[in-house]
Amino acid sequence: MDKVSVLASGGLDSSVLIAKLATGAEVYPIYVRCGFAWEEMELDGLQSFLDALDNPNVMPTTVLSAPSDVLYGDHWSVSGASVPGADEPDENTYLPGRNIILIALAAVWGSTHGVSRIAIGSLGGNPFSDATPEFFDSFARALSMGLGRNVMVEAPMRGMHKDDLIRMFKDLPLELTLTCMAPKKGARHCGQCNKCRERQLAFRDAGVVDRTVYAG
Repeated sequence: MDKVSVLASGGLDSSVLIAKLATGAEVYPIYVRCGFAWEEMELDGLQSFLDALDNPNVMPTTVLSAPSDVLYGDHWSVSGASVPGADEPDENTYLPGRNIILIALAAVWGSTHGVSRIAIGSLGGNPFSDATPEFFDSFARALSMGLGRNVMVEAPMRGMHKDDLIRMFKDLPLELTLTCMAPKKGARHCGQCNKCRERQLAFRDAGVVDRTVYAG
């Protein structure tokens, strides 16, 4: 069976990607700790989803570390303060170079574990420069050159939007996923941040009942 590592955040997009790929491949979820304020609750959400999925093709989560406090300083992602609200544009949620760090670490891990494919849950409409097909292709070539082995970076859902995923995978335990920048105790969504608003609108547009628990 083919092997693929999936950059897993515990969010809806990457969790659906794990389930999707596990129908025909051996999937290795990779979670990268960077020192962001929401990580413990993300990991709890990811594990809850994987436990409920209960797919033998999904391997135990590998947790890697890339402390980024020196890079990001007192950025809201590290401090947890002044998190972009529901009405703020997506540009305010940008974490510079995050995909560069995540993909590079997954590639190095894969080079020592025999996994050449890396999948990321980037969706259509993502406006950031490190989430384009051109970036994924060129970065894969650079990683292949640097590691001396073939590295493939895939974004299988790049042509889809979140409401498409919800509609297609509504039978998955989506309520266990965590897509929030200021989660509350118990992995509850804050209901006030940019990501919570995006999630709420996606369920509405998909015409699917949102079983997510929101704090507010």
